[in-house]
Amino acid sequence: GENIAFGLRMQRLPRAVIRQRVQEMLELVGLPGYAERTIFELSGGERQRVALARSIAPQPRLLMLDEPLGALDRTLRERLTEELRAIIKRVGLTSIYVTHDQVEAFAVADRILLMNRGQIVQSGTPMEVYRRPASVFAARFLGLNNLVPGRRAPESYLSHHHARLTVETALGPLQIDNGEAWRGDAGIVVIRPEAAEPATPDAINVIEGMVARCTFRGGTQRVVLRHASGIELELDVEAGVADEGARARFALRPDALTVLAADAGESAV
Repeated sequence: GENIAFGLRMQRLPRAVIRQRVQEMLELVGLPGYAERTIFELSGGERQRVALARSIAPQPRLLMLDEPLGALDRTLRERLTEELRAIIKRVGLTSIYVTHDQVEAFAVADRILLMNRGQIVQSGTPMEVYRRPASVFAARFLGLNNLVPGRRAPESYLSHHHARLTVETALGPLQIDNGEAWRGDAGIVVIRPEAAEPATPDAINVIEGMVARCTFRGGTQRVVLRHASGIELELDVEAGVADEGARARFALRPDALTVLAADAGESAV
C-alpha cells in the first residue's frame, strides 16, 4: 500500500483520498487485500502488478513501460501481457510499451513502431506491420526469415481492387496476392511461416524439399525445408505431417506472401 501511495503523497493529497485510491488500484490489478503485505511476500508477477498500480495511481497523462515483463517466465509473461493490456484499456491511459519481444508487442499494442538505430522505420497496426514489413530489417526483426529474391513475371496483373503478381524465384514461380505497392521488376519475396499447407493436386505455389530440421510446438511443428536450390524455409505446419530427413511437399498461400522492393535494405522504409 505504501508503495502504491508514493506518487499520491508527492501530490500532497489528503490521507483519506490516498487510502481510497490505493484500494482502487489494488482492485484494478487484482490484488485486493494486499495493502499491508511487504514486497518480499510477493511473487514476481505480483510485484509487477504493484509497480503498474503505483504508476497509474497518480493519474498520469502518459505511461511508459520499458521491458516490464522481461524478467518473468514465459507462462507468467503471457498471462500478464493480456492482463496488462486489459488494465490499461480499462483506465483509458495512453501508453508507450518498449519491448524486444515481437509476440508481446503484437499482443499488447494498438499500434506498433519499429525502430532501427534510433530511427522509426515502420509503423502501423500489429496486423499491418506483420503482414507487410516495409524492409528487410523489419521482416527479420519480426522473425520473418524466409526472404527469397525474385523478378516480376510478364503474366502478373494489377487492378484497382486486386493485384495478383507472379514472381520468378529459385523456388519456381510464386503467385502473390495484394502486391500493388510493388512497382519494380526485382524484389524480395517474404514467405511467412504460416503460408505452408498440404499440397493438393490443383494447388499453386507448390514447393518440395528435404526436411532438414523439425521442432514440435504443440499443435504445430516448425519445419526447416531445404529446397533443391539450397534455399531453406522455416514453415509452421500441422504437427505430424512431416518427418525430419524425409521429403515433403507443401503449397504456399498467395495471401501469406508479400514482396519488398529489391532496394528495401536493412534500414530502408
